[in-house]
Amino acid sequence: MALRRDRSTKIVATVGPASNSPEMLRALFLAGVDVFRLNFSHGTQENHGEVLARIRALEAEMGRPIGVIADLQGPKLRLGRFVENAITFAPGKVLRFDADVGRLGDDTRVPIPHPDIIEALTLGATVLCDDGKVRLRVVGKGPGWLDAEVISGTKLSNNKGFNIPDVVLPLSPLTEKDHLDLQFALSKGVEWIALSFVQRPEDIHEARAIIGDRAAIMLKMEKPAAVEHLTELVQLSDAIMVARGDLGVELSLPEVPPIQKRMIAESRRFGRPVIVATQMLESMITAPVPTRAEVSDVATAVYEGADCVMLSAESAAGQYPIEAVSFMDEIIRNVERDPGYRQILDATPAPSGNTIGDAVIKAATQTATAVGAKALVAYTLSGTTGLRAARERPAQPILGITSRIETARRLALSYAVHAVHAPEDIHSFGEMVDNAVRIAVREGLGTPGERLAITAGVPFARPGTTNILRVTTIGDTDPPSKYDVEVEVAPRVTETA
Repeated sequence: MALRRDRSTKIVATVGPASNSPEMLRALFLAGVDVFRLNFSHGTQENHGEVLARIRALEAEMGRPIGVIADLQGPKLRLGRFVENAITFAPGKVLRFDADVGRLGDDTRVPIPHPDIIEALTLGATVLCDDGKVRLRVVGKGPGWLDAEVISGTKLSNNKGFNIPDVVLPLSPLTEKDHLDLQFALSKGVEWIALSFVQRPEDIHEARAIIGDRAAIMLKMEKPAAVEHLTELVQLSDAIMVARGDLGVELSLPEVPPIQKRMIAESRRFGRPVIVATQMLESMITAPVPTRAEVSDVATAVYEGADCVMLSAESAAGQYPIEAVSFMDEIIRNVERDPGYRQILDATPAPSGNTIGDAVIKAATQTATAVGAKALVAYTLSGTTGLRAARERPAQPILGITSRIETARRLALSYAVHAVHAPEDIHSFGEMVDNAVRIAVREGLGTPGERLAITAGVPFARPGTTNILRVTTIGDTDPPSKYDVEVEVAPRVTETA
């Protein structure tokens, strides 16, 4: 049973009715899933708790860390209800929006249960309803109401969603439901919390104050206001999801591809894992094979250097979840075998930081290539060293060794990282090298005579101390062979009682 992926780009799959059984979760993992997403917009906490328990059981069976994302729903803006359940109109029609949800709407009036949003909207602002099928422009406003002219679209029905792309709304990304779901997910030990409806840096600070270090924060980039604060939001977050579904509603569709490319580049710049999501293999919800355009879409995300590509309804509710994962796996592997893929990554390097750890990892990736190392080994406690290595997009796989299972699970999201939970008690760098060699051979990342580039830190078991690079040949014994090189780029620190 091959448990090491023959690719660097990872696959995230959303779990739903089509995939939540133990048998399906196991089949999806074997087909190529690295991280599972629990969508709290659907299902109950009890359902998600059961699925999480099944994933943990699968992890124990496979002996491989599996990451889990708890994706919070966020505020859902919806219209009220109508007397006849729906209204029809033509472009040019002016509709009045107000917050009197006690009265049903009609062909001249639309109830909207969000008085704060009516207050926030300004003349000329755009209102999008029903996933952008109806577009309106605010042409009048008074106390508790506004008038909007229909620009395009012909029908609205009960409880349809709406979007306000031009205005930063006075809403927290965490609703009462989200607070309850968040506490539940944290109590269950989920590694990633995905935040919806983020508009500004303060939204990340609000979530961080609650989450602390109990989970990592994944920012879903889905609002135009967030795009305007892209650099700061990437820095504040632990990972990024390019949520193209909502972006494609609130922005013009031709704007989305360059924004996707920019988000991937900015995430790499700061060493944050980045996921490209939404409609990647949409036709496979009902078809056993994807369209050529969908294959190209997945391939484009891989060529651009994304850490992960994601399946949503394809794996959650589709008829062919295993086939969708298998196709995605095959697309990734074919792209990564293309010589042009490596040329693109090498031509677009991410800028490195100026810390000792950054310098060591940069040197390690260059050295690994120069000496033909089979793998780059990164000892990491918090995961930072693994993330730094992934940012470099090395040609070799990264063996991320950590004594913390939560770190191993988080690194399952990162480019090229084969995370291993190894709780061994290590006291010297020599033991660390021996341990790295043993694990590399066991995990199929090296055979006798092949080389490894190993990075670690002294003092041991202390975050942020990466300061050693060692190139070793598998099968050698002490003293080191003539091929072994140890480079220490910071003074060793001897711990005293």
